[in-house]
Amino acid sequence: MQFPNVIAQTHLLQQLQQMEANNRLSHAILLVGKEGCGALPIAVNFAQNLVSRALPSRTVAAGSAPAVADLFGGLTALPSSDASDTTSTQAEPLTIDGAAAVLQHPDLHFSYPVVPKKAGDAPLATDYIKEWREFFKLNPYGNVFDWLQFINAENRQGNITADECNEITRKLSMKAFKATCKVLVMWMPEFLGKEGNKLLKLIEEPPPDTLFLLVAENEEQVLPTIVSRCQVIRVLPLSDTDIEAALVQRCQLTPQAASQIALVCEGNYREALQLMQHNEEDWNSLLRDWLNAALLKGPQAFKRFDMQTKIVAQLTELGREKQKQLLRYFLQLIEQCLRLRLMGEQSVALPEAEKAFALRLNKMSGLSTQRAIATELEQSIYYIERNANPKMLFQALTLKLRSIVLDKTILLTA
Repeated sequence: MQFPNVIAQTHLLQQLQQMEANNRLSHAILLVGKEGCGALPIAVNFAQNLVSRALPSRTVAAGSAPAVADLFGGLTALPSSDASDTTSTQAEPLTIDGAAAVLQHPDLHFSYPVVPKKAGDAPLATDYIKEWREFFKLNPYGNVFDWLQFINAENRQGNITADECNEITRKLSMKAFKATCKVLVMWMPEFLGKEGNKLLKLIEEPPPDTLFLLVAENEEQVLPTIVSRCQVIRVLPLSDTDIEAALVQRCQLTPQAASQIALVCEGNYREALQLMQHNEEDWNSLLRDWLNAALLKGPQAFKRFDMQTKIVAQLTELGREKQKQLLRYFLQLIEQCLRLRLMGEQSVALPEAEKAFALRLNKMSGLSTQRAIATELEQSIYYIERNANPKMLFQALTLKLRSIVLDKTILLTA
């Protein structure tokens, strides 16, 4: 099988291929994974592979081998025991069908949150199929916000409505046109309200040769009656190494820039792409200069006021997205400090600049101090997102960092 849009997730891809090869696919699969982990491209690429392969016929000719019920709701002939039959039971190497590759295969269906195209229209996914193909081509790791902005939904809330459920039932009730397996990929079933109950019987007892692939970010927001009818497969966040490699190979970033972004994005490749747009800065050097200005002491301490004024002005000019990225980078370094304490220097893989910074921070501060710093950083990110005055915010944060690390004046709670 081919998964051209998927980054890493090797174990899960092998699991899906083995399930398909051994005829162990459930008729309804729910892929659950956080934003940016790749659940959507996994589902779409898997569906493309399924509709590209001519599955064994489910009709039984006279005198042929006996047939058994399969997991798709049809009949599959048992393999012949004739020793002269030298046909391999292994799946042939697969090339994704040309129509499936561009999401135009007649047996590959999609459902996703949409808004009415015009006032009074029933919002249907098929009304936006051209936009969906283009969106997936450009941004397979995008989220619902990206999609709704892509279709100019503005402030309107996307939904998967009762009309869409009726349309799904209609499409899947038809016989397969080209392949012997029909596949529906439903993205974000969290947007199914009570109308989703219309699909319960269809999911529980689908037409023969029909597979549901549901892709969700939050299992708790999906109707429990739907979850109970699906095989749930969890998609783990990407590792820092996977994201770093993807940024270098796909986006031609330098290893240093890619490692800084991977450290901040917490396994979310979409977030990594967003951060890449604001990655002109050397965050490690900037953070080092900031802390030097905040923590300067001894005979040169009188210089710190001028240094703080300059660094706060520099931080103020960064803009909101870069300011948040710097603070997230600092938070991730604090997390690495804890890992270094618990696991040891040899067990933590970090770029040299980040490892040196974390080791130095561990020498000058304990766990309670680092926890207090992390609390201040998280609050500052919250305030930045709500348009706080950046000059006042970073001036206050600089003074707080000095108090926490040097003066020990911040009261820590258990």
